[in-house]
Parts: sequence; C-alpha cells; structure tokens
Amino acid sequence: MKINRVIFASGSGTSRAPMATAIFHATEHSRPIVCEARGLIVQFPEPLNQKVEAVLISNGIELKDYSSKQLMDSDFVENTLVITMEETQRQKILSEYTNATEENTRLLNELVGDELEVMDPYGGSMQSYGLCYEVLKASIEKLMRVIEA
Repeated sequence: MKINRVIFASGSGTSRAPMATAIFHATEHSRPIVCEARGLIVQFPEPLNQKVEAVLISNGIELKDYSSKQLMDSDFVENTLVITMEETQRQKILSEYTNATEENTRLLNELVGDELEVMDPYGGSMQSYGLCYEVLKASIEKLMRVIEA
C-alpha cells in the first residue's frame, strides 16, 4: 500500500499525536505525505499541551494554531495509515471504527521494529516530555524509511 496520508492517534490528541505530527513535518521526505494528529477521546477542541509545545520549540519545531480533533470513521480512506502509540489504543480503534483494519491501523513501535511502545508523558516532568520527543524522533526517522519504500 502506497501511503499518502499518516494520522497519529492517541488519547486526548494534545500530547503524543501532535508531537509526532510536528516531528513528521520537520523530518525530510522523499515525496509529499500529508500528516495529521487525532485524539481518541476529544469532547471539545483543546490546544497543544504546554510542555509538548516547550519541548518542540526547544528542538526548533513550531506547531502553530493546533487544536485537538476527534478521530472519525471518515479518516480511514485509501492510502491512509493510522498510527497509535499503544496497543490498547489500536485495539480501541479496531473495535470502534468500522473502516479500521489491521492493515490501515498500526502500532508505531511494531511498524518500525522498536521493542517498546511510546510512553505517555502526561502529568510527568519536562524531562519525561523530552524523552518522549527523543523516542518519537527516532521512531519517525525509521517510519520514513518504511512508508517511503
């Protein structure tokens, strides 16, 4: 499957998913790929987590005017890959979205061959958000090789 669109999906859509999206946009591509962030539980649009914003800025990445959006069945279209941070999130999507399949909904660490899931820094220190950034950056560099192949 040739991927033209990637959606990172996680919890509220204010931390890991937008961080992954921002890193994705800042990583070199060999061809254009649309990348977006979605939340699995978004009752109303929320801005980017302040610690995520600080970590991104400290790494030279800016994510302007971000607001969380709920993952929808209409997000599952041809050539789109939905990527979760945790297996429980992937299972939730597969059970709740009729258009979600094993092929179009994948777990980031399994997709890129990493052993561990991307930990949730929510409520943690700036250091834990920084560590999450580093893990995501390394995984997304590997992801580029996987989806651009």
